[in-house]
Amino acid sequence: MATLTATVPQIARARRLVVKIGSALLVDPAAGRLRADWLAGLALDVAEARGRGADVILVSSGSIALGRRVLGLPPGVLPLEQSQAAAAVGQIRLARAYEEALAPHGLTTAQVLVTLEDTEDRRRYLNSRATLAMLLGLGVVPIVNENDTVATDEIRFGDNDRLAAQIAATVGADQLVLLSDVDGLYTANPALDPAARRLDLVPAITPEIEAMAGDPVSGLSKGGMKTKLMAARTAVAAGCAMAIAAGAVQRPLSALAAGAPCTWFLPEGDPQTARKRWIASMKPKGEVAIDAGAARALAQGRSLLPAGVTRVAGRFGRGEPVAILGPAGEILGKGLIRYTADEARTIAGHRSEEIAGILGYPGRAALIHRDDMVL
Repeated sequence: MATLTATVPQIARARRLVVKIGSALLVDPAAGRLRADWLAGLALDVAEARGRGADVILVSSGSIALGRRVLGLPPGVLPLEQSQAAAAVGQIRLARAYEEALAPHGLTTAQVLVTLEDTEDRRRYLNSRATLAMLLGLGVVPIVNENDTVATDEIRFGDNDRLAAQIAATVGADQLVLLSDVDGLYTANPALDPAARRLDLVPAITPEIEAMAGDPVSGLSKGGMKTKLMAARTAVAAGCAMAIAAGAVQRPLSALAAGAPCTWFLPEGDPQTARKRWIASMKPKGEVAIDAGAARALAQGRSLLPAGVTRVAGRFGRGEPVAILGPAGEILGKGLIRYTADEARTIAGHRSEEIAGILGYPGRAALIHRDDMVL
């Protein structure tokens, strides 16, 4: 069992925290009712994290579990159509429960429903990323769930462990906590092997680590340890530390901060470095030449505005990589552009406040945001 406590992430130091809540924690499996007291404790933890200045996103299961009781659907695996109907009914109750739990702490909530297709389609991904960034900037606590009412089997995440990891990567979170019915990753299934040991720290996900994964043990949750390890791979590659922790205690995040048993997976660098590395690896689809003033602004860490652009070359869509050229044609860097090639050519040299009048619809102020740029 790892004892490198100096390298274990501290949840109290998280700047942007994503927390995944499983159905078995939020909904009483016997009665099919919301565990209101447990949710109240979680809300207090979230309020304290927000009070420390951390952004918080909750990825919550529970809509199908809540809706199936209302509709009188039988226990066990439901056909897709019944799952979608249960989700449509339960999602309203789930969103209202979070709103009522967090409102007394002065926190505003927002419901964000996504599918796997939303993260694989570039335009949808960018829209999701921009929306979540704006919500966090406004101090809102987004409640994210898979859009079960429209997702088919082919475009589903299938579990919220992987969805939570994708959200963490999308928003550049530095910590992800999977609250579960287990308190970490064990060398073997502890229910079957009394000699199984929990790993406090996983510096790297090796084949040996993957071999330790088992199957789901909960009657409500879809994710087992295999999906949690898949989530860990996504998170750590994006520079996000991830913890698997028991969530059944009254205030699970406070318990984790106080040293409750869990397994931490160490990130590969930090979120910003991981994102820059990803952008740097892309092949440019076009070029954007800029003037000397814009080059100086970029060197000072600012975003690229349309006013500083002198030429646009190539064919590219929104969110695709382009090379950034200086006044002498030298390559300054690379970035993900927020407009199509035709749009970029149309607004090049113009001030940001003129964009809506030129294009006929409002657009982003920056052509390439500094967070989407490598120099």
